[in-house]
Amino acid sequence: MEKYCHPPSRTVEITILSGEDLRIDRRSIQKNAFVVVRCDANNFRTTEMDGEGGSYPKWNERLILDLPAHAQAVTLEVHCKTAFGNKVVGTASVPVSDFVGGYVPESYLHFLSYRLRDSRGVRNGIINISVKMKDPAAPQYSFSASASAAEQTTVGVPVGRSDNGVGVVTGVPVWCAYNSRNF
Repeated sequence: MEKYCHPPSRTVEITILSGEDLRIDRRSIQKNAFVVVRCDANNFRTTEMDGEGGSYPKWNERLILDLPAHAQAVTLEVHCKTAFGNKVVGTASVPVSDFVGGYVPESYLHFLSYRLRDSRGVRNGIINISVKMKDPAAPQYSFSASASAAEQTTVGVPVGRSDNGVGVVTGVPVWCAYNSRNF
């Protein structure tokens, strides 16, 4: 009998940072916003409620989830607790391809912002997050800022001179679409 092996899940660390201009029925929310992060129907985490931020809440809360290998998106739902129960303020779908693959290491920390849409599909605020894939096999490092100037090393391409004798350039690759009519 042949056994079917499910692809392994990976662990994703999503930090819900803040929200901007959150509204219910075109009126700014006053308080009690929270976020539900879903990888699938049975795999979700919830932030604590922000009771002070109003339509610009701040959570800064780290949530750890198992991301199934077949997952194509993570769903962020911003809710607000009202006297009539919890209402969904807005939802954003975060494609897994926004933080997995490409030219950066899998454990790279991505800072992302997404437009929220209400139940009618109308724009309804923004949610700011950071995302990082956790590699259980990777060693955990701790860093200290106590190194002296002589012990510090700089990684990059040497160019010109600066106060300490050497200048260094670092860069991030940038891609742009080429349109021959614009050149």
